[in-house]
Parts: sequence; structure tokens; C-alpha cells
Amino acid sequence: MVDVTFQPTPAAASLAPRKRSSLRNAMKRKSTTAFLMALPLIVLIVVFVIYPAFYSLHLATLNKSMVRFVGLGNFEFLFKRETFWLVVKQSCIFAISAVIFKALIGFVVAHFVHNVPAKKQRKWRGMLLVPWVIPPAMSTLAWLWLFDPSYSAFNYTLSYFGIGPIPWLGEANWARFSVILVNVWYGAPFFMIMYLAALKSVPEQLYEAAAIDGANWWQRIWYVTLPMMRNIIAITTLFSLIVTFANFDITRILTNGGPLDHTHLFATWAFRVGIESSDIPLGASVSLFMFPILAVAAVFILRDISKRGNEA
Repeated sequence: MVDVTFQPTPAAASLAPRKRSSLRNAMKRKSTTAFLMALPLIVLIVVFVIYPAFYSLHLATLNKSMVRFVGLGNFEFLFKRETFWLVVKQSCIFAISAVIFKALIGFVVAHFVHNVPAKKQRKWRGMLLVPWVIPPAMSTLAWLWLFDPSYSAFNYTLSYFGIGPIPWLGEANWARFSVILVNVWYGAPFFMIMYLAALKSVPEQLYEAAAIDGANWWQRIWYVTLPMMRNIIAITTLFSLIVTFANFDITRILTNGGPLDHTHLFATWAFRVGIESSDIPLGASVSLFMFPILAVAAVFILRDISKRGNEA
């Protein structure tokens, strides 16, 4: 019997390793190219984010004249001040309340725009994005006129209904409400456009199947829309929470922290302590206190996203 077993030639035997090595080299080249293309962004992040963060941490360990190391002395001093805990309380109330209202309004408006005929959606999107496009300082000056104690357009309108005058910026609770209102007006369009994009990615077949099963509009939202949008809702909420906690311009222009420090946030009080009172290390300590609060929120939100991803 003749043995007809195929014996590969030396050239064929060396072809497979050569292909693998060339593929490995190509992957290396692609990763190198990708790194080089991302390098300008990495440099910008290092220069404008990482370096200032570590420098702020360094400043927070110095005394007022920035010549002596005091360790955690600035934080111990802050923890003993009632104003600091008032700022922590107000910042949490401001951020959580504003984000909740922005998310609710953005969700409702996104559904409204989503159900508008396609030809008219561009017009509605353009109009509803105007508050988010206008620079916050410019729009806040207009709101300042609306809240003016002598010439308030709001009080003038409410007077026809026998209401007012309301001290929008002169009383603590009304001042808090006014700052939150302006922040919601400015930030709700961001939620709207993000939720609108998420709504357009939900397959229509899911709604059709839910309708066949007899689900009403609320059940379709609860069992179809929200589960399909949950990741974008979580990410948008986290991003808005970070931006809202660090808000400066709205509070600075409207109330400057008043009345009696009852509307100060971390950013405005850090500016007051660090720049206006010439205590930069203490101001850095105030601003750094935002990090543990936001880190806890980020861990919970991102962990929830990862759990859902594993379940899927």
C-alpha cells in the first residue's frame, strides 16, 4: 500500500508563522497610530485637568501664606465652621433638586418632540436648545432683571392675580428656589437632546408588541422606554450632577451667595474664601471637598450600569 500522506514543504511550513508575525506587527502599528492620534488630547487632559488637580491637593496642605506645610489642618478648620456645613447642605440640595427637575422636564419634552412629525422636529429642537446654547452669564443677567425687587417682571405679572411682591433674591428660601429655577431652565435642554437620541434608538417593534399585549401608554413607558434608556439616563445624570455641583456663574451673578451665605455653593464659597479673602489654600480645600461626594455618586451610578450590562 502506497503512503500518500501530504508532507508540507518548508515554504508552506514557514508561511503560517510569517502571517501571524505580520498580523502582530500590523496590530502594533495600529495601536501606535491610535496612541499618536490621541496624544494631543492626552496632553491637554494632563495639562488642564490632572496637573491642576494635584496642584490643588498640594495647595490644600499649606498655610495661608503658602510657606508652611500644615497637612490636614485646613480641612480640620473647615469642619469646625458652621458656614462650611451650610455650604455642603446647600450644594447637595441644589444639585440633587436641579438634576431631578432637569431629568423630568427633559424626559417629558423629549417625548413631545419625538412624537412631532419629522419635518417639524428640526424647528422644535432648535427652539428648545436655545437656553442651553446661550452663554450662562448672559442669560443669567436677563433672569436677574426678571427677579429685580423694584422692576421684577414676575412680580408685575403676579400683581394682576393679587399675589406678591415676592422677594425672589432677598429671602433665603426664595433665593434658593430662584437659583435652582435658572439652573433647570439652562440645563433641561441637555437632557432633552440626550433623551431624544435615546428614544430614537428604541425599536418600534417593542412598542408594537407591548400594544398587542394590551399595555397602556404608562406601561409602555415603564416596561419598554425606561429599561431601554436606563444607561443613557444614568450617564446623563452623572454628568449633569458633576457640572451642577461645580456651578459658579448662576449663583455668583444672581445672589453672590446671599442672603447671609444661604445660597453659597462649593464653587462660589471657594472663590469667596480663596480669592476675595486671600486664603488660596483654604479655598482649594473647599473645592476639593466636592471630590469625595461626586466619587461616591459616580461609584453607585457606574456600578449600576455595569450590573445591568452583565445581566444583558
